[in-house]
Formats: sequence, C-alpha cells, structure tokens
Amino acid sequence: MKFTSSLIKGKLINRYKRFFADIEVNNKTITSHCPNTGSMMGLLDKGNKVWLTKHNDPKRKLKFTLEMIKVKKRTIGVNTHRANRIVEHALENKLITEFNTIKNIKPEFKYSDDTRFDFLCDNKILEVKNVTLLRNANIAEFPDAITSRGSKHLRRLIDSIKKGYKPYVLFLTQIQGINKFRIAKDIDSNYFKDYIEAKKAGVNFLAYRCILSSKEIKIEKKIKIFDEQ
Repeated sequence: MKFTSSLIKGKLINRYKRFFADIEVNNKTITSHCPNTGSMMGLLDKGNKVWLTKHNDPKRKLKFTLEMIKVKKRTIGVNTHRANRIVEHALENKLITEFNTIKNIKPEFKYSDDTRFDFLCDNKILEVKNVTLLRNANIAEFPDAITSRGSKHLRRLIDSIKKGYKPYVLFLTQIQGINKFRIAKDIDSNYFKDYIEAKKAGVNFLAYRCILSSKEIKIEKKIKIFDEQ
C-alpha cells in the first residue's frame, strides 16, 4: 500500500478524545485525526517521533492524519483504516504464503446478519487484526484493550468450519523488524481463552509483520506466534 503523498514528520504532544492528536511540526502545533480507536498502549509518550499525511479535501475538518509512531527504535503503523488495504495488496501480490493459490478475493464478506469478516478468498475466511502493542522490545502483542468484538469473531469463525469454510485470523503486525507475536493474556484473558479454543477447533492463526517507510507499508514476512506467556 503506497502513500499518495509525502509524509510529514513531527513530534507527538498528546492524544485526546480518542480521535484527536496534537502534533508539533516545525515549531507549530497542529491537530490531526487519530484513526485508531484502541488504547494505543505504550505509543503515546510526549515527544515520540510521528509521521502524518495531509489531505486537501475542503470537506475535511482535520487536514492531517496520524500514520506512524516511533517507539523503542521501531516504527509502528497506527492507522487501522489502512490495515485491510495492506492485506488486500498482499493477497493480490501473493505475499501471504497460505493464500498464494487463491483465485477470488471478496472484501467485507457478510457471513451472517450480525457478522462481517474482512475477506472471503475462495472458501477461506480471513479476519484481520491490526497489531501495534509493543510492551517488550522483542515481541508484539494483541489486543491492547479488552475486545469483546474479537471474541465474537472467534466464535463465529469456529461456527464457520461446520459450514465448509476454512477460517483464518491474520495478526497484521505493523511493527518494523519484530519477529515474535503473542496474545496479551493479561489484558484480555477471555480473548486468550477463546483463541485457544478456536485453535483447537481448527481456526488457523497467522502473524505477518510489515515493512514501513515514508513511501509505503506492505507485508514483509511471517513471524512466529508464541502461546506461552
């Protein structure tokens, strides 16, 4: 997924009301849209280096969008709206080994009246979870807050096996250079329990890290999932 314009460098001042972030750019303070509804745990220290995109749409109230933050010497993509575009690019370009023989890609697959999954690829359901949590410098984690929606998706994925689908969860790790991933059991023990149950039932779990630059973000390589805590 390529950025359509050059990114703007700045320093984080603070994030507030979930969707707003004040950023220092060239000794001036600007307010940007924060496209991440999660807690963003560990990412929001004042002075962290950030990158923004600028939009010239006159209908937009906020002209800037927060895209990436640098934490513990690693660049992390925080715009959750881009996650599915990154994965779709990877599917189209055979960057995900487990999906390199698929022929049809259907985004926003309506599984039931109350559930949509991110992609249906032939008979494979693919649900994407964006990963930004980095409490330890060497391991990425998900979730960064309690996620009842995530648990619901796992239960629906278990159910999908009975209907002939092959379900996958892809932990899209937008953390430069990370090689390990695990579920944050201490943050959401119910999600961890549902994850173990889903794994035993036949749901497939993948973690792929991204390579991030001022020009693009794309899937780079598969990383190992650790179940031990």
